[in-house]
Order: sequence, then C-alpha cells, then structure tokens
Amino acid sequence: MDRKTDLTTTRSLSVAIIGSGGSGVVTTGKILLESIARFGLYALMARSSGPQIRGGESAIMLRVADRPVDNLDDQFDILLVLDWLNVDRFADEIPLSAETIILCDRDKGDIPPAFNLSPNRQLTSPLEQQAKELENGRANMVGLGLLAQLMGLPRETVAAATRDTLKRKGEHIVNASLQCIEQGYRQAPAQPLLEPLSVPKMPTTRWNISGNEASGLGALQGGVRFVAAYPITPASELLEWLAPNLERLGGELVQAEDELASVNMIIGASFGGVPALTATSGPGLSLMMEGLGLAVASETPIVVSNVMRGGPSTGIPTKSEQSDLNLALYGLHGDAPHLVLGALSIRDNVFTTEWAVKLAETLQAVAIVLTDQSQGQSRAVIDPPRSTPLEGKRKRATDATHYHRYAVTDDGVSPMAVPGDADCMYTADGLEHDPAGTPSSTATEHQRQLDKRRDKLTTFDYGDDWADITGEGEICLITWGSASAATQEAAARLTRDGHPTRTVAVRLLSPLPTAAFKAAIANAHQLLVVEQNHSGQFYDYLNARKVLPHSTGSFAQAGPLPIRPQAIVNRIMQGL
Repeated sequence: MDRKTDLTTTRSLSVAIIGSGGSGVVTTGKILLESIARFGLYALMARSSGPQIRGGESAIMLRVADRPVDNLDDQFDILLVLDWLNVDRFADEIPLSAETIILCDRDKGDIPPAFNLSPNRQLTSPLEQQAKELENGRANMVGLGLLAQLMGLPRETVAAATRDTLKRKGEHIVNASLQCIEQGYRQAPAQPLLEPLSVPKMPTTRWNISGNEASGLGALQGGVRFVAAYPITPASELLEWLAPNLERLGGELVQAEDELASVNMIIGASFGGVPALTATSGPGLSLMMEGLGLAVASETPIVVSNVMRGGPSTGIPTKSEQSDLNLALYGLHGDAPHLVLGALSIRDNVFTTEWAVKLAETLQAVAIVLTDQSQGQSRAVIDPPRSTPLEGKRKRATDATHYHRYAVTDDGVSPMAVPGDADCMYTADGLEHDPAGTPSSTATEHQRQLDKRRDKLTTFDYGDDWADITGEGEICLITWGSASAATQEAAARLTRDGHPTRTVAVRLLSPLPTAAFKAAIANAHQLLVVEQNHSGQFYDYLNARKVLPHSTGSFAQAGPLPIRPQAIVNRIMQGL
C-alpha cells in the first residue's frame, strides 16, 4: 500500500444536501467539491437518487478532511435542504444526530420528524424568496453561500469554483449565481455553529475525479484502444468519458446493440491485436458469459469493467451492492480460469483497471474488474494515482517455423500472431484444440490445454499488489472492493482504543494468492470478513479456498446503505 488513510487522527466534516428534481442539488455538490479541492483539502462526494428515470428527489453526501477520504462517516454534521419533497426516502442514508446543523428554507414547510433531531441547531432562511429578488437567481446558490460560510470556505475560492463549473451556462448565469452565493454568505450567524475547516498547511496537487472516470483513465493507461459497450446504469458515465478520450489517442468506442454484441466485438478487436474493453453492470455481465468463455478458450485477452448495483434482475440500478462476486468468479461454464479484480477506492480504480489490462495482455486472459455504484458515480478529491510497473505486452510470434498458437510453454503463455501473417495462421474458436489450434476431443489434449490455461494464471508472480495490508494485531479484518475504506477506518478506531487491528483488503480476487493470504492473516485470533452483499459471497469464497480459520466471522450487509465504520467496530467489540 502506497499510502495510509487514518481519519481517527484528524477532524473530518460530513455534509448532506437534499432536494427535489430540478432544485440544483447535484450542481451545488459539484461546486462545493471543487471549492474544497481548490482550498487544498480532500473529500468524497457520493450521490443518491430515487428510482425515477428522470427527475425525482436527489441527495449529495460529502465528507471533507485534511487526509484522503474514501468512505462516508457514521453521521452528518450539516444538512442543507432545498425542499422537503419526498425526502423521507433518504432518512436511512443520511443519519443525523442531536448535534447536526439543519439549514433549510423556512417557506418550504415543517421539518419532517425523521430529520427533526436537533431543534436547537436549525437555521431557517427564505432561500427561494431571496433568490427571486435577483435576476436568474437560484435558491441552491443562496444555500451554497450559507453552507460554505459555515464550513469556513473563503469567498474567493467558492467564486472561482462556481465560475469554472457554470462557465458553459453563460456569463449571466455565472454572475447571478455569484450574487446569490454572496447573499448566502451574509446570512451566516455571527456566532459560529461549528469549528470551520482548517487551512491546509502545505496544499499539494489534487485530482477531482469520479470512479468511472478513474476506471476509464486506468484503461487508457493500460493500453486499451477499442471499447464496445451497451449503456447501462451505473456504468454509462465510464463510456461517456472514454468516447472522446479514446478518440484523442487514436482509439474508438462503438455503442453496440446489446451486451452480447459488445463482448464479441472486443474479442474480435483483441484478436486483431488491439487491447479492448467493455463496461457493464450485473445484468449485462450475465449476458456476456458465453462470450467470455470463448475468450478463455481461444486465449484472447479482454477486460470487462463491471460496475455493480443492487440485484437480482433489474434490482436497484441507482444503488450499490457487492453482489456480482459469485457471477464474476463462477459464471462461466466449464473450467474457465480467468482474472477477477476488485478496486479498493476511487483512486485505486485507476491502478486496478490499468493493472487488469496489462495482466490480461501479458497472460492472454480474460480479466473482470469489479467496482460498484458507490465508487463509479461518486467523486473524490484525491492524490494523483499510482501506476503499475508491469509492461503489459503480449508475447508475439517471432518464429514462423512450425508455429503453434497454443504451444505448451514454461510459463503457459504461447506466442500470439498478428492476423495477416501467412506463416502464422491458426484457428481461434471455442472448440478444444491441440497446440496448433486444430480442434481435438482427445482426453490428452484436453488435459494439457486445461492445465496450460490454469497454470499461466496461478504461477504468475503478482507481487505485493494482490492486496493492501495495513496495521498489526491479533484482530484481522478481511475485505475487498468499496468496503475496504470503512473497514480500514474501523481498524484504525479499534487500534486507537487499545485493540490493535490489521486489515487485508484483497485486490486480486482470482486467482487468490493463497500462500500470501495465509501469511497475511497468520497469528490473528479474531477474524472478520466484511462485505456489502446479503449472502456473504466473499466469506464463502474464502472458505471454499480453505484459507480461513473455522472461527472466522462474517459481516455481510446488503445494499443499498453503505457500511459504516462504527458498525464494524461494534461487531468486533461484541466478540472481545
């Protein structure tokens, strides 16, 4: 692990913004996040919406600190409400306390009971009425000014972020917004309601990026130059970001007619020598399984970025859940060895996707990268991400004499010819074959090729990047994907309170480096597997691999609510 996030030794501030469709919740959140980035702090901004295809209520949930932030806190310090229409649906997602400051429009009705927990810390103001006094004024901008003043963000920083965010809307909208923000700043109470954010001592370079954008960047850094995909929530933004950026690098994105076409298109592109990727979510990944089996059998490298959502079936498209793990691990028919990786944070989406592409190219394998809605559609202010040192080049055919595409080699990877070389022609299809690629149904050839496809993955040296391992102690928290940050914060809290705790956040899920995993959890007396799905899929997988002690516990929480650090702490304390 190249950095350590420990929010127990620093102060963080959690803010939520809610309102109905068209009230400007998301725009307010984007300006606030950009202001925080310019101020020199770190932040995570998650979003939530109802099931409507368009419109409907929405919420922004944001956490700010002077150290990297990868997960939401247990409760929120400030809630800005633009209106109360249907906000009850967010009551569970936005836990408040008696200390939460409520900012709301006094003309929008009474505060619902689920949110009325701090009657002595409420600041009401006629936001909409004040906005109407200005030409092109918006209530959300007045609310933004009030919120920014309470948080301690400088006027000039928020103004610069506003200009940059709204510049495409025209100068008249920008000027009106700045006037509204100034109106909000003037309404802040003379006596501060909370300690403002501290000024960073040494601001450094920060990136403001979403998880889907980070995955796209990782794909490009890995060498992907062809993408075929069918839009699906919550992966569509990845495709929207890739389309223009691929073109700038001489690549191409094709919107296919469905997921079956998508996976077959990228197989064709890769067969032609171009690193290729598709992006989807659970329903689309289900449709791709036969195509992925073809890529395994023909040893054609491809990458699938799967942004998970609540399931099964259509499920909860706009909410997060780590419930596609079983599908990614076991969904292909037959013995079909392939790579499965899980990105640990928005920042890690860059590294993990790049690593997956380069592993797929090096090993001539299928790689499935698992992220989820909470990563993909959230934004964060991060340090510049790291890159993998793996070169990620295909082993090319250099000797045309007796060329055998599927020759059994020491490392299991056989040279791959470029189509058009008359001396290196071969058949690549889904039938079992001999080393030359000629279809074969003999037991001997089947066994040799099965061993070849398995061994090239299991004997490869993945180094230390298979997991992020932090801390020491007899308590061990094991996790993966987006659950990692909350788990690491829980471990830091336990350690701070006198219960030394280590975490093992697994990035390479399959093939699992069993020897390294067993070494990472050695001598732990209390172990807990943390994941966000209903059935404990990761816990069952680790047990199937026979790497867990019998006493290991399971903390499996279904979506759509995020896992909170204190819930993990409470579970561990019950066992002490």
